[in-house]
Amino acid sequence: MSVVNDWFSLFIQVLDKLPITLFMLLISLVCSLVLGVAIAIIRIKRFKVIYQIATFYLSFCRSTPLLVQLFLVYFGLPQLLLAFHIDINSMDRMIFVLISLSLHNAAYLSEVVRSAYLAVGEDQFEAAYSVGMTYTQALWRVVLPQAFVLSLPNLGNNIIELLKDTSLAFTIGIIDIMGQVRIILGNNHGIGMFEIYVVISLIYWGTCILIEMVISTLEKVLKKGKISLSKS
Repeated sequence: MSVVNDWFSLFIQVLDKLPITLFMLLISLVCSLVLGVAIAIIRIKRFKVIYQIATFYLSFCRSTPLLVQLFLVYFGLPQLLLAFHIDINSMDRMIFVLISLSLHNAAYLSEVVRSAYLAVGEDQFEAAYSVGMTYTQALWRVVLPQAFVLSLPNLGNNIIELLKDTSLAFTIGIIDIMGQVRIILGNNHGIGMFEIYVVISLIYWGTCILIEMVISTLEKVLKKGKISLSKS
């Protein structure tokens, strides 16, 4: 019975920090979606100089590990800004994590959005123009809602990857579920490493299953036309 109690206690201790992990996931997902859509449109429309900047950004973010990017933002960005007499060393560590996750994830999301956007087809724009819509109206009312539905499977995979990426936040002192595990290991009240990592694996696994269920349900509902993303 004591073994069951130990496992249950361990599970509760780790689960207690899940809201912090989910907070990082949600905020960085929203920010990366906004940035990803902007980058996708820049690349599709090929806006001269800014297109080259976007291409360089994508190449860097997709070719370097997230951990390296996190350290560059956390250790390098404050030093860079100090050269311009801007001191951000007192900023909350969470902000650096959110910046890193958002920039890294946006690079991948932009390709998801771009491929979905191209899959919708130019005929949708032409149809929107024929009823008097501007490019912006056609984009937000017609094209992006359809692209969103098409991108849901890849978006779901990206969200799961982002959830796993949040596990690196503990490296700069954020006490999420991985940070909590490090604390438990440090205190080590007779609890083995195997038990701890089994518990954290189950929590990540369970969370990913819930995300998959939400995405799958949303995809089915939208494809059946039960929810309209565009304005009438």
